Amino acid sequence: MTDNNGIHSGSLQFYPRVRAKKIMPSVNWKPLSKEGVGLMGFIGYKVGMVSAHVADSTEHSMTKDKKIVVPATIVECPVLKIYSVRFYKNNKVLKDVVVSNDKVLKRNVKLSKTEKTLGDEADFDDVRVLVYSDVGSTGIGKKKPDMIEMGLSGSNEEKINFIKEKIGKDISVSEVFGEGLVDVRAVTKGFGTQGPVKRFGIALKDHKSEKGRRRPGSLAPWHPSRVTFRAPQAGQTGFHNRIAYNNLILQIGKISEKDINGNGGFHKYGNVKTEYMILKGSIPGPKKRGLVITQAMRPSKFQKKKKLEVLDLR
Repeated sequence: MTDNNGIHSGSLQFYPRVRAKKIMPSVNWKPLSKEGVGLMGFIGYKVGMVSAHVADSTEHSMTKDKKIVVPATIVECPVLKIYSVRFYKNNKVLKDVVVSNDKVLKRNVKLSKTEKTLGDEADFDDVRVLVYSDVGSTGIGKKKPDMIEMGLSGSNEEKINFIKEKIGKDISVSEVFGEGLVDVRAVTKGFGTQGPVKRFGIALKDHKSEKGRRRPGSLAPWHPSRVTFRAPQAGQTGFHNRIAYNNLILQIGKISEKDINGNGGFHKYGNVKTEYMILKGSIPGPKKRGLVITQAMRPSKFQKKKKLEVLDLR
């Protein structure tokens, strides 16, 4: 008799299943769009999941005007600062102007003694910024700031004006996102090398089976005489780049205005000290892991029409 070890989890959507090259995921900013001018994403740190007591005011909802409980994830979002400005021409970096020499960046890059000023650039197709997070202000015990390239919305002239206005200043998550849907990109929890039972969820074979219980019964037929990539085999499990689409923003706030910390803080994280974002549902990655929150690339009408007001967290 076989032991059913959960559902089959080997989706062919993700191939090859390799380790992520870095903790902070890269983002293709070209298909993303946003109304107005500003950053199209933000850096956050996963705090953990809670049960959110919310008031449902969604039109035509079966629980309209009722209090319900939904799963939610808290993400701490310390302020961002601009490190450099990148000009693109024909999809290649034309010029990279470093506009910050903050001391905390010594752990990331070799700093120049003098800051450069942004001139009047004209011959470029697109402009993006390298931003870094003030992770030292959080309680996760990390000092080295995370740095990623961030896309901007608006025309090239509007982007330049926005950059000049924000150089040397803090950018908060409330300036980038308000309400609606967001996508979360993160690196999942890593488990190293695992067998096909844990990696793909195949069932254990009978105890009288030959050549092992925790392996597939057959890797391939005689013809075609080769092993296909669809055959469940041992390999890297976890620590993959993944995207959680259409996460509904339940609340954005500051600890100074509304304290959501419980006694002793959150499990395996501690206290939230800066701005935070509460998202409906779960997102990839373990606690304290850095992630990138972006505009929703393919917003769902069903998720977009939901209107939930947070009353309490448990």
